[in-house]
Amino acid sequence: MYHHAFSLKFHSFSPHYALSLSNFSTQSPNPLLPNFPPFARVPNVSSSVCLRCRSSAADVSPVRYADGSSSIGSLGDTGGIVVAEKPIDVATLGNLCVDIVLSVHELPPPSREERKALMDELSLSPPDKKYWEAGGNCNMAIAAARLGLRCVAIGHVGDEIYGEFLLDVLHEEGIGTVALDEGTNAKDTSSFCETLICWVLVDPLQRHGFCSRADFKEEPAFSWITDLSDEVKMAIRQSKVLFCNGYDFDDFSPSFIMSTIDYASKVGTAIFFDPGPRGKSLSKGTPDERRALAHFLRMSDVLLLTSEEAEALTGIRNPVKAGQEILRNGKGTKWVIVKMGAKGSILVTKSSVSVAPAFKVEVVDTVGCGDSFVAAIALGYIRNMPLVNTLTIANAVGAATAMGCGAGRNVAKRHQVVDLMKASKLNDEEKFFEQLLAENSESPRINLLSKGMIKDGGNKQQIETISMEKVVSELLAELELGRCCVKSSS
Repeated sequence: MYHHAFSLKFHSFSPHYALSLSNFSTQSPNPLLPNFPPFARVPNVSSSVCLRCRSSAADVSPVRYADGSSSIGSLGDTGGIVVAEKPIDVATLGNLCVDIVLSVHELPPPSREERKALMDELSLSPPDKKYWEAGGNCNMAIAAARLGLRCVAIGHVGDEIYGEFLLDVLHEEGIGTVALDEGTNAKDTSSFCETLICWVLVDPLQRHGFCSRADFKEEPAFSWITDLSDEVKMAIRQSKVLFCNGYDFDDFSPSFIMSTIDYASKVGTAIFFDPGPRGKSLSKGTPDERRALAHFLRMSDVLLLTSEEAEALTGIRNPVKAGQEILRNGKGTKWVIVKMGAKGSILVTKSSVSVAPAFKVEVVDTVGCGDSFVAAIALGYIRNMPLVNTLTIANAVGAATAMGCGAGRNVAKRHQVVDLMKASKLNDEEKFFEQLLAENSESPRINLLSKGMIKDGGNKQQIETISMEKVVSELLAELELGRCCVKSSS
């Protein structure tokens, strides 16, 4: 997805997320979203779903599901639900944390006891807020909101200064929030009910090390959250997309995750899943973890994988063939997207393969790039954009984030994405694509984003080259449409 100006070596001592960054922008809250209960205090805001505030209910008449719950839509002739409109574009599940980014002389030691002592020392008093950043799924939600999507973050946030900070950041970006544990069966009232903090330690060589309390707890951080509240069900039901990733397993029990997936599937909400770095350990985890991972892979509408992850899941090195194998094994999987770093990305469906080379940029930090990428994939999915267009804007958003230093509020801004697409500087991967086509001579139709560099090479399959100029023109119109929906200060 990105052109690497230099190589960064990451030392991750935690399965958790990390981020920091440079640029900062805010934007007005998103348009009207459904009404959810308050969480703590009530600011003078009426247009955003928030743990702490009320908003006006959407102006629609709800109907009843068989289980007595309500949704936006109408009853079909056979008694099924026909959803007329879902007012939320994207809901993210869990993985909400505050990253505290600090420069250190050396990375955390590998010893569990020493790392625990270091974290306890760091936690004695809150560092200056200039070192705080929203982390985890906040990255995807912020990137999506800046693209004009209406977003809600579903998760647990504690009632303390870190929770207040996280809620303020999300609200400033126009993102609604829903308390995952509101009205649920909470079995634990210990300190693990507080907002999750991830200490992101950066050494002089810009290598990253991570510490969080999740490293020192055998069970998931919020294992006491066992049921979906009515408010969370409403948020999932009224969302077009529910985004989950492998780090959800550090927050919730496998049984809770599986029940959430099943509920989203039941109410017609598309499931996006990115196993991320956690996928490797999950595939060798407990029987319950492996079962839940397999359930994700089978039930997800859209799967996002690196080429290494796709190979690990299938044993197939070729990314196109690996994607096709995953599609065959999925129950309702529509898209398998393979991210190939500086080469670009591939989107595999049952009837086509779409390929888009990466944008050529000077990479500063790859943290948050994958989260930004999936936000743009959600945009293309929701707006039914051509598949090559979807990959192209996702590559651009990921590359724009890579030009900064970290993530959180500093993920790609709209104007950076526009500038990259207008410049249309793509990495030259002609040989790679020629080899890819040669190895997949029996593949269905192949769509290629091209600046005139790709040649058929005598392959017999149907190949359509799509000009960068055409794609950019269409994408700029899409971004302008999003600007009309959500005000942006970028």
